[in-house]
Amino acid sequence: MTIKRHIGFVLYSAITMICLSSLSAKAAEAVQCTVILDAKSGEALYRKGECDKAFAPQSSFKLPLAIMGYDAGILKDETTPRWEYKAEWKRPKREQQPTDPTIWERDSIVWYSQEVTRRLGKEKFADYVRRFDYGNADVRGVKGRTDGLTESWLMSSLKISADQQVDFVRRFVDGNLPVSKAAYDKTMAIIPKFAAADGWQVQGKTGSGRMRTKAGKYDGDSWLGWFVGWAQKGDRQVVFATLNVKDWKSEEPISFATRDALIADLPKLVK
Repeated sequence: MTIKRHIGFVLYSAITMICLSSLSAKAAEAVQCTVILDAKSGEALYRKGECDKAFAPQSSFKLPLAIMGYDAGILKDETTPRWEYKAEWKRPKREQQPTDPTIWERDSIVWYSQEVTRRLGKEKFADYVRRFDYGNADVRGVKGRTDGLTESWLMSSLKISADQQVDFVRRFVDGNLPVSKAAYDKTMAIIPKFAAADGWQVQGKTGSGRMRTKAGKYDGDSWLGWFVGWAQKGDRQVVFATLNVKDWKSEEPISFATRDALIADLPKLVK
């Protein structure tokens, strides 16, 4: 190779590496979706955005986890069991508190979710997810690690789209999941409630998390925010899922902003 060609090759390689580095550092592509269905008929009342793209459910998974916990008899009622926090779990300060089912859902306590799945056990947990037909039903966790039982829904192997979320919620509110009636009723009682305009009452679960690259590294300031649930006005009931994936630097969790926007917009979207 001549000196001239060698210099050209080196320059080309350097430019290529810079471009690849820039691409890998780029935040995840922004995604926004809101889908609302009539709970009885399944008719789409509103659907906008990329609702078929699947992402980690994060803490929106606390809805199916509650159903599992009550059906299996691990959870008893709105305040039982009440478990103490253990320092060995090394959770953020806001999670370092005694927690019962209501506090779990309200304050989105991760360690409580993990205690529920530990008590379910690997096989029973995986069986519930399969029977619920929840997203891709993959609870194996990160390849090469043994975290499927306690972290598969946290930016890991389990993925679900907004379309799949509303399908699951619709089957829940219509009583079409393979669980006891008590599991439905007790779960309904602990999912957070919010008042919306025009007499609508909303129940739903948020979920948020920092996006990761394929290599498992944090993807800049790119965050994911879910709000998933149902809303009632008189005899009318709808189910919804809304998702935002975007660059996020606010101290307010992206899931809270996503939730508040849905609650504000829902009465107008379902007229």
